[in-house]
Amino acid sequence: MTRERRSPTERQAWRQGLSVAIATAAYGISFGALSVASGLDVWQTCALSLLMFSGGSQFALVGVVAGGGAPATAIASAAILGVRNTLYGLSVRPWLGAHGATRLPAAILTIDESTAVGLAQPDERARRVGFWVTGIGIYLGWNATTLVGALVGDVLGDVRMWGLDAAAAAAFVGLLWPRLASRQAAAVGVASAVVAAVLVPALPAGVPVLVAVVVAIVVGWTNWLGRPTASTTDAATGPDAQERA
Repeated sequence: MTRERRSPTERQAWRQGLSVAIATAAYGISFGALSVASGLDVWQTCALSLLMFSGGSQFALVGVVAGGGAPATAIASAAILGVRNTLYGLSVRPWLGAHGATRLPAAILTIDESTAVGLAQPDERARRVGFWVTGIGIYLGWNATTLVGALVGDVLGDVRMWGLDAAAAAAFVGLLWPRLASRQAAAVGVASAVVAAVLVPALPAGVPVLVAVVVAIVVGWTNWLGRPTASTTDAATGPDAQERA
């Protein structure tokens, strides 16, 4: 029996998934160190990565704890930021094809990066490869580096000086950039980024991201800078238009 060869798009999905997974997983060191510094012990820190597995929500929770906030406030902040994963689930469900025993791991692995890598692929099979490679790679790597960060955080000092947050962000932007070829896609990205940047200093953790998602949906749905719809084109080129000309 010959082993089925991967298509070029599948190989591309593997490369992108692994590169994003490595960059994102490295940032788990930062979370582990900051979590322990905020007052959580090593086991609590590792449990967050194992069970919550949503970097934004995890950082939001330990940020509130570090600032002396109430546990209920910390949980609410993490939950608000985690709502976006539900929206991602609606995007990946049509092509992911998760059924039966795969539905639970698919739900756990539906995060920013796995969704982005999957959607960046040109066909459904490559999308599934990109999703699973990225999600599994980040889950394993993130939990391993969380433990490392929690154990050696004091030795590392201020983990932000190592630039791990910038590495993860750069990988994500690099993945997103080719999708901004059209004016409409660029409009969605710019509008969402501006709204999030303006609201971050003013609103609780997680809320700016959700507002940015709403802005992206509105801009994308209205197709402000996209091509005219079929009905508009027909109206402009149909018999009535020719008579008016």
